[in-house]
Parts: sequence; structure tokens; C-alpha cells
Amino acid sequence: MDTLNGTTWDVVIVGTDLHQSLLALALSRSGKKVLHIDRNDYYGGAEAALSLQEADDWVKAHQGSDSSHSCFSKAELVRPDSGTDDSVKLSFSRAYNLSLSPQSIYARSEVLPLLVSSRTYRQLEFLAVGSYWVYGLDGQLTRVPSSREDVVFSNKAIDLSARRKLMKFLKFIGDYENEPDVWESQSEKSFPDFLVDQFKIPAILHDLLLALTLSPNPPKTTSTAYALPRIARHLRSIGVFGRGFGAVIPKWGGLAEITQVACRAGAVGGGVYVLGKGLSVMADSIKSTTIADEDGANSRPGLAVNLEGDDTVNTKFIAGDGCGLPTTREPEDQNAKYPERQTASRSISVVSSPLASLLPLVSEDGPPPAAATIIFPGSCTFGEDKPDMPPVYISVHSSDTGECPVGQSVLYASTSSDGPRAFELLDAATNRLLEATNETPKPSVLWSLRYQQRSGDSNGGQTVVNVKEQMVTFPLPSLDLAFDDSVIDRVKVAWQQIMGPDATGFMVFKDREGVGEDDDED
Repeated sequence: MDTLNGTTWDVVIVGTDLHQSLLALALSRSGKKVLHIDRNDYYGGAEAALSLQEADDWVKAHQGSDSSHSCFSKAELVRPDSGTDDSVKLSFSRAYNLSLSPQSIYARSEVLPLLVSSRTYRQLEFLAVGSYWVYGLDGQLTRVPSSREDVVFSNKAIDLSARRKLMKFLKFIGDYENEPDVWESQSEKSFPDFLVDQFKIPAILHDLLLALTLSPNPPKTTSTAYALPRIARHLRSIGVFGRGFGAVIPKWGGLAEITQVACRAGAVGGGVYVLGKGLSVMADSIKSTTIADEDGANSRPGLAVNLEGDDTVNTKFIAGDGCGLPTTREPEDQNAKYPERQTASRSISVVSSPLASLLPLVSEDGPPPAAATIIFPGSCTFGEDKPDMPPVYISVHSSDTGECPVGQSVLYASTSSDGPRAFELLDAATNRLLEATNETPKPSVLWSLRYQQRSGDSNGGQTVVNVKEQMVTFPLPSLDLAFDDSVIDRVKVAWQQIMGPDATGFMVFKDREGVGEDDDED
């Protein structure tokens, strides 16, 4: 296509982030004319995976303060000083696929069945997430027991009395929804207080259970209502795909691989993809217009969309998020309550060791894990007793993920703190983790990227469907460390609005004629 100017589309999707890419996938067999654009020159948006050179360019674009066109800010690269042991060096740029959104996906997640029903699973490879560890004030790592059997046979550090109490809690969590009398009256109480009051679980075990919630908040502000479903999600996922693990990560850059596979399927289905082109920065880049039917007999309301480069296209619907679309008017429901804006501080570190001690085989007949999760309670990041500090989470990814060369690993650190010491928190946790592994030779950081990411904006934390203006606005990506299943709900709302109320078969595709199990096509 020589030019977009003057073309007419059923849907214009702005940004190749996860929401938008899954929407494109859902529409890929619909017969709709879809234009999918992204002002970046790479796919994935906030879920992208970057090579070293791409990371250099990305930092230059995001080193400033918050921008209306990005959820990232304060990006900076940190290189080791000249005194660092250089016996292990960085490889070439394309040897790395560093994920901006290294979320794990629980086996019970709703996205996995949709990848199967849409036939895109054939282009994806998933790897097991192994152990969860908690770093203690003594500088030691304790593996989190993830099942009743694990409590009995694996963790000898838990005394008999505490084991019995922990076993009672694990039995309860397996069916907690059907025991509301145990917890509903305490749903807003802090989770540690609930553990003490209801199960008499000693404080020494609280961090082990809090680790399974992946809560970004300090213990006192992590409620029982928040913690219970997340621990249940973790435990119920174990063994679904194999013994000893309950979560997976996509190979070759995490969620970035899902976005690219979805976009490829959209292209095969007839969608047109244009990178390096976003909406015009003008305040009135989207205006109301009318669009004639193909036979010219009738017309219907539509939108005239101005793109960068002075192209104007017409569309019946436009979809994007708070960074791709201009600020929209409030939805018709004026009583809707939106969550406050949240910010996380994050770092990505390439390390000179595979850190094999953090990735033990959890089960003899289970797959070798490619990732592990380490939790630093707020009281442990600086080696001080500061229980009101938010925790730091570090995800360790091995070279099996395709994110780094053999002999190295990648550490993804995150904390909900966004204060002046936030990056210092991440550095402290990373350094303490490398010391605690007791690996020989001693691991060192070869390369590190720091940045802040925000979630939640004026459009709220849900899909805002403005029927009058035919605009679908997704929230900014979640800061959760595990895949947020509400993504699927939002995409389905958007798909239903575009397809019409009688549409059925969301993300359910039949094989194309001549395309079999071994073909790469969608």
C-alpha cells in the first residue's frame, strides 16, 4: 500500500501492546478491515523484548519524566566499573531478548485455553517456573513450600507445631470460597493478622505465605481478601502441566512473544500492520465523520483519524490505550470508580552466571525450570528492620528462555516504591541475591537497565467503551508479576462491541484448509 491517506477501515488499532494485539488476534478471522499501527519501530509496546542495541535506543527515548505517549520514565543504563571481573563478557546485541514485562502465567490462567482455541499455541513454546525463595535477615534463602507434601517432606526448617498449623491453612485455602465463615468477616484485615488470629501461624512463616501472593505492598497493607485468591491460584496451578510447577513463561522474551504471534495471526487474517506510525499529536486528531457503505447507498457515523505524516484515515472503530489515544471523555456511568495511578520501579540485569543453585529440579520427573522467583521482604532489602517498606521481587531467567547466552542469566527486579531510593533498593536486593547464591566464581552484573513504569490513568483500570464515539480505550498494562486474566475480559468486551451483540466464537478458530499441526501458520 503506497499511502494510507483517504483509506477506510472497520477498525484502527493503535499500539501493539498485549490488549491491542489480542484484540487483533480475536478479529483476525472476522472479515473486518483492520489497520494496526504503532509509533514504535518494534512490536510489543509495554510488553516488548529488546536487544542490547534496542535497549540503548529505548533508554534515550524514555530517560525523561512521564510522557503522555509512554508508561515508562526515568530510564537509565548502568555499566559495571572498570574494576569488574571481565572473564565473562556481554555477547553480541541480538543474543539478548530482554523483556519489559517478564510476567509468569499460571497454569489456570484464562489466556492459555484461548491460545489453544485460536491455534496460536503452535507458534509458542512455554517453559516452567520453578522454585520460589524468600531472602531473610540472616542473608540466607529459604525455599517456599508450595504444597502440603512439600511442607512435610522438603522443608525441615519448619518445626512440627508450625507444620501442623501450616498444613491446616493449606487445606483451608484449597476450598476457601466454600468456607466464608472463616475469612469473610476478616477480609479487610491484614493477611498476617488473619494468619495469627485464625490459624495461629507464627510470624516466622508469614513471609513464606506472603511470597505466594506476589503482593507489591508491605504485609500490613496486604489484605486477606487480596491474599487468599492469589495463594489459591498458585496452589491450584501446581501439577496441571507437570509435577512440581504451576506457572510458565513464554520463550524468547515473555509476553512479547505472545504479542508478536498474535500480530502475525492478524496479518495472515488480512490485517494491515504499519510500524513507526502513531496518531497525530494534535489535540483533535480524532474527529466525528460519516462513512458510506461499500455500495454507497447508506452512511453511518464514523471517525476521521489523523496519523503522523499528515495521513487521514476513516474508521468505524478505534481501539488503543491511554498512551496511544488522546484523553477520552468520561464514560456514561459517572459513578464508575477508577483506581489511583500506580508506579513501579524496575531493573533488568544481565549476570555472568547461570545461577543454577536457584533453579533446582523440583520434581524428579518434572521439566527443568527456566525461571525462579525471589522475594525480599521490605525488612530485608537494606538489612534493616523496616516492615513498612514494600517488598522487592526478582525473577531469575536462565539462558533456556532465549533471553541471554548460555552461561549467563537475567534478573528482573521490581518494587512498588517510586521514591528517590527505589533504584537503590533494587540494586541492594540484586547484590544480596548474588552473594546469597554462593556460586563459584562469584557472579557479577555485566549490564543493567533501570526504569519506572506507571499503570492506571485518567481512563481508569478497565476498558472504557464509549459507544457514541466508537472508541475503545484499554487501561495501561498491569504492574502485576503474574499474567492479569482481566486482560481477556477487556479484550472480549472490545471484540463484542466491534463485532456486534450477536457475535459468537470469541477466539475460537478452525484450522485453515491445508494447515496442519506441524505448520507455522496460525
